[in-house]
Amino acid sequence: MTLSLGCIADDYTGASDLANTLTRAGLRTVQTIGIPADDLALPDVDAVVVSLKSRSIEAGLAVSRSRAAEAWLRGRGASHVLFKICSTFDSTDAGNIGPVMDALRADGGEGVVLVTPAFPETGRTVYQGNLFVGAVPLNESPLKDHPLNPMHDSNLVRVLARQSRTQIGLVDLATVTRGADAVRARLAELAGKGIGAAIIDAVFDRDLETIGLVAAGHRLSVGASGIGLGLARALVSTGKVKSAATSAEAGAAVGGPAACLAGSCSQATLRQIANAEKVMPVLHLDPDRILTGAGEAQRALDWARPRLAEGPVLIASSSTPDQVAALQARHGRDAAGHAIEQAMADIAESLVKSGVRRLVVAGGETSGAVVDRLRIPGFLVGVEIAAGVPVLRAVGAGGDMLLALKSGNFGGAEFFTDALRLMR
Repeated sequence: MTLSLGCIADDYTGASDLANTLTRAGLRTVQTIGIPADDLALPDVDAVVVSLKSRSIEAGLAVSRSRAAEAWLRGRGASHVLFKICSTFDSTDAGNIGPVMDALRADGGEGVVLVTPAFPETGRTVYQGNLFVGAVPLNESPLKDHPLNPMHDSNLVRVLARQSRTQIGLVDLATVTRGADAVRARLAELAGKGIGAAIIDAVFDRDLETIGLVAAGHRLSVGASGIGLGLARALVSTGKVKSAATSAEAGAAVGGPAACLAGSCSQATLRQIANAEKVMPVLHLDPDRILTGAGEAQRALDWARPRLAEGPVLIASSSTPDQVAALQARHGRDAAGHAIEQAMADIAESLVKSGVRRLVVAGGETSGAVVDRLRIPGFLVGVEIAAGVPVLRAVGAGGDMLLALKSGNFGGAEFFTDALRLMR
């Protein structure tokens, strides 16, 4: 297998988003969970997205895991590696975007690394180095209240400079609109000043195509699925890849019981849960009971099992920002997050043992915990449910299974019912 594009994603839902984007753009794509084992049979593909759960862990561990993933991808022929991050640049001043970028840049011998989380299709744009979520700057969006990585600065040049050992520059929109040659000239100018990475503006899809053409000539880029879209289109337009997207939806229907798990505390997910309550049974977990070991996971399973034969169920640990803050104050941020993730993983494991073969999971950290517990080594990418969220068919998991892994902010108001309708 010789890859045209290698990707390292810092969480599982972001990896699904990227794999979906690459597939839509014409690349045959597989998403793996961690670095694939040597005996995992993968189809002949153009791109592999290696999913890591490294966004919120200690920076040194994120670096070592990312370097190992890069070595695997380079060993399969990938001349360009994309380090895929969240489109809201989720990262504290301690990392992990900057430290991982620095390490991969050093390993690859890269000059100036292009960095952008822009993805206009999902409302993420960058202008003068500032990240906007819809019409508002990042620090005025709901992401300012993220339970793990609250974002209080929209200027990504400043954000990345606080994390990275190299100087950070800017390629502004005026340069991008003049085309690929103008961007290359700006990068050469920045390199001459000793700058090692540059935030690059993007407001429209055509900006991503310009960025992709330039990035494809480098060994490393950093960004959200938008830059992946630009790279994929560049590979197809230059003839390096023949557009031949495949879809997991062509496989046989799975059928059987279906369940949804929601761990995200985003406003989008909270709205989606409220709408789901109109059409399916919903159980809201008590986070304090989870933290005190009061059998909350078992209560959820006892509630769900008799209902599965009647139709889908939804189990939610999601809370409002005020409730999350109060819980973290009582139990500590890391302890609270870990306990809830593991409880959701316990529930998922038991639901699958009870016959569930269609599983929808909302929240990046929750999705990571669930997939790790189920020991699924990889996915084929299927039909798109919502922008950035595909149906995934498990590969090498010992049984046919469909999943949808949703980042908290993604999807429309009826996401859970939309997902289940496409997961047959």
